[in-house]
Amino acid sequence: MFSVLGRIFKTGCLTEKLPLHDQDVVQLGEVCRKEIARVFGSSMAIRMVDAGSCNGCELEMHALNNSFHDIERFGIHFVASPRHADLLLVTGPVSRHMQAALKGTYDATPEPKLVIAMGDCAVDGGEFGISYASCGAVAGVIPVDAVIPGCPPTPLQLLQGILELLGRCPGR
Repeated sequence: MFSVLGRIFKTGCLTEKLPLHDQDVVQLGEVCRKEIARVFGSSMAIRMVDAGSCNGCELEMHALNNSFHDIERFGIHFVASPRHADLLLVTGPVSRHMQAALKGTYDATPEPKLVIAMGDCAVDGGEFGISYASCGAVAGVIPVDAVIPGCPPTPLQLLQGILELLGRCPGR
């Protein structure tokens, strides 16, 4: 045990210090919180749908939900069921295998529902376009209210896109 403690003492701390919160994200998040309160009353639930992406957009979305960005403090949380969602966040070009599932998810989301196409592939089909395996852009399968371009868009761009969409929504 003393040898382990001695090794720990010699090695020291190898982890980096956690940086302070990104002030841009904090400011944008506070504006989002006010818009969410205006549009939904208290919080907004997002159902994420991967319609055939490379998972780059999902990684950025997870970054927005991790302990550093922590978007739940702004009243935004992810849900497992479209029946509990206010917003569908769709990534990737819609693969033919996901077309029916995406339509079913859209139909299961209660009104008024919002849809954001996140990432270049969801916006215009990206590298995949329309083919025997891909339906292309999300807008070709379900109605889209807003797009967030980028490959992949950063967490800050994601928050900006959500805020732009909320700004166009009527209040309660």
